[in-house]
Amino acid sequence: MQRFGLALAISLVLATPAHARRAIEFDAATLPESGVLALTVAEGLPEHGDFARLDAHVQGALRRAAMAAGFKGTRGSKLDLPGFAGYERVLVVGTGKDAVDTLMLRDVGGSVAQHFLTDNADQPVNLLLSEGDGQSAAQLAFGAALGQYRFNKFKSAPPAQAQAPLVIRTAAAQAAADSWNGDWRAVAEATNFARDLVTEPANVIYPETFVERVREAARDLPVTLEVLDVAAMQRLGMGGILSVGQGSARPPRLLLVRYQGATEGEAPVAFVGKGITFDTGGISIKGNDGMWKMKYDMAGAAASVATVLGLAGRRAPVNAVAVAALAENMPSGTADRPGDVIRTASGKTFEVMSTDAEGRMVLTDALWYVQRQDKPRVIIDIATLTGSIVTALGNDFAGIFSRDDALAARLSASGARAGERTWQMPLIESYKEALASPIADLRNGGGRAGAGTAAWFLSEWVGRETPWIHVDMAGMAWNDNGNATSPAGATGYGVRLFDQFVRDHYQTGQ
Repeated sequence: MQRFGLALAISLVLATPAHARRAIEFDAATLPESGVLALTVAEGLPEHGDFARLDAHVQGALRRAAMAAGFKGTRGSKLDLPGFAGYERVLVVGTGKDAVDTLMLRDVGGSVAQHFLTDNADQPVNLLLSEGDGQSAAQLAFGAALGQYRFNKFKSAPPAQAQAPLVIRTAAAQAAADSWNGDWRAVAEATNFARDLVTEPANVIYPETFVERVREAARDLPVTLEVLDVAAMQRLGMGGILSVGQGSARPPRLLLVRYQGATEGEAPVAFVGKGITFDTGGISIKGNDGMWKMKYDMAGAAASVATVLGLAGRRAPVNAVAVAALAENMPSGTADRPGDVIRTASGKTFEVMSTDAEGRMVLTDALWYVQRQDKPRVIIDIATLTGSIVTALGNDFAGIFSRDDALAARLSASGARAGERTWQMPLIESYKEALASPIADLRNGGGRAGAGTAAWFLSEWVGRETPWIHVDMAGMAWNDNGNATSPAGATGYGVRLFDQFVRDHYQTGQ
């Protein structure tokens, strides 16, 4: 039988070395005679679809097994039947009452990939999709690539042996392979690359090595990199990022990744990310409880850079630039202090109220620089910025702030389609009053509305004529429990959100 498409070939740079993932393939033959099968069924076990087809093939044995187990096909439920009707194993995944949409397809792919992460490793897993087009099958593959992500790089156990592939069986195999290999695979790789960066410990990923890791990942992609070191930032007067980095033995960096997929000279979409590779709080030091997680304080930078690498990987018809403001926030004899006044590259000054409000400090110079150099058509900055946004929205939504409600609504709609949800928060004049300083242009914190005043602080470095959104992803960067497409740990939040936003609004021809 003929197979279409290439296996999922994640490069050594993007893959986790110690975890063998199933390659993803497509096959036009939709029902094998033996082996490991996975399929879906709607709630109520209707008389159509793959469940009904397989049930007829095994003379009603599948429905009888489901009834005996009390399986009804509710969303996310599973029926696992080993040694069933001549098959090595049959897994049925319930999709519930609602119509199967893109997010459900991704969840199914991720759920199946996770279920067979180690089980039946030497046997192909055949995921049936008799009803659906090539795009539907590609979304199953997308979910599977995200769901089987693991980071075992530092475990001393020997690497897992190579696994047999996950074969998506669909009549639209060629269209599915084209969509997957030409489009969605790059987004999955970018998301998993962001997860790798966030998961790595701070003794491995710090400003200089973040830059080198991105350089390696970008080697075969049509992007250019610009890196500002300390001397370059000093010449530009970038006091915001330099003041945060001066307390660490690891010097800060400003990294820009540019991709030109549209007409030369067309204004790019800019993604600006906070890249604090470890955050102790500086002189305003944090408590020890949970500080280990502060390695993920560079998740915004990871998302920004990975988004542009993903756009380049799928050759998206758009111009885009990512900016990563990279520093390590440490307490030392050279660290900045509460009460210091910092002059940024724009000339604007701020008084330091807390050195633990460092994310907004590094972003000031990044926002100024991308406006000066690239004159973007829209700027989205993203950061694990405040604990107050987690208090407000928990781990279900990122908070977004903008002077343009229509722009914020468009981003939220894209987030709903991508499965990375946002919630617009207020941005009001009284926040500016809370940041008033008697000796500088403003303070870097103040008032009870911590997420709101932080957003207002950033807005002071964005020209009023520039469309701008601030994304506070503090509650979204890390997931302790995991789900079908995002195993416990780093989520890679932001990559799918931004990729969908570009698809919806900024690709050439829209």
